[in-house]
Amino acid sequence: MIITDMHVHSHFSSDSEESPEAIIRTAIEKGFPCIYFTDHHDIDFPVHPSEPDMNFQLDFDAYFSVLNELKQRYEKQIRVYIGVEQGICPATAPKLKALYERYPFDFVIASSHLTSLENGDPYYPSYYEGKDPVMAYREYFLSEAENVTLTDSFHVYGHLDYAVRYCPDQSFVYRFEDYRDIFEVLLRRLIEKGKGIEINTSGLEKIGYPHPHIEALKLYRSLGGEIITVGSDAHRKERIGAGFAEAEALLAETGFRYYTVFKNGQPEFIRLS
Repeated sequence: MIITDMHVHSHFSSDSEESPEAIIRTAIEKGFPCIYFTDHHDIDFPVHPSEPDMNFQLDFDAYFSVLNELKQRYEKQIRVYIGVEQGICPATAPKLKALYERYPFDFVIASSHLTSLENGDPYYPSYYEGKDPVMAYREYFLSEAENVTLTDSFHVYGHLDYAVRYCPDQSFVYRFEDYRDIFEVLLRRLIEKGKGIEINTSGLEKIGYPHPHIEALKLYRSLGGEIITVGSDAHRKERIGAGFAEAEALLAETGFRYYTVFKNGQPEFIRLS
């Protein structure tokens, strides 16, 4: 059993209404000895007119105050770790350092929800207007590869193929081989910097497999990648730990003997059962 969920959102994220205490109680009920909060923060996020409340600006002071109080209250039942899912694009990547150094995060996920502040989020159909889907995805993956050169202020890169969830052309078929060249550059850069990736099981619900694609996991492992975390990307308490049996099987299938957790920003490797 994977011992913790390292990607969980509470009402501190614009797209969740779940209370942190409900998350902690659910994690205890599910038998997890520890749980990670990784609420959203996207610097300068361009708010879409259709969803004006989705600004993804995290109130860090309130966040740490609430979570530290809950951490103490539940310390005899579960260990609570405080992290963040930090949105990143080339325009904002250099700004991560100040936040990374200011707050005592246990764990920082860098995630691309934007290729640029102007292009917007692939979640919205407007991102794809005037673009061939293959080129739209290549643009997205190229921006991730660039981001890794611009900042060291994270521990793992989250849901590397997030954009694949949302192509409005339902007939389009994503083929990893069309992007292997970019992934090889991206993954090599992460490995060289001592950074990891995550298996994000929310993909099971959205596209039928965890993020990233199994071929990306195989490539990461073949290049010497070792740091890999597991998270559900839960925005509701019921989703905590969802798909972890599949994630564990996928790790074994792709040659991993360990997965990773972080404490005070330092990786610890846990052998797969």
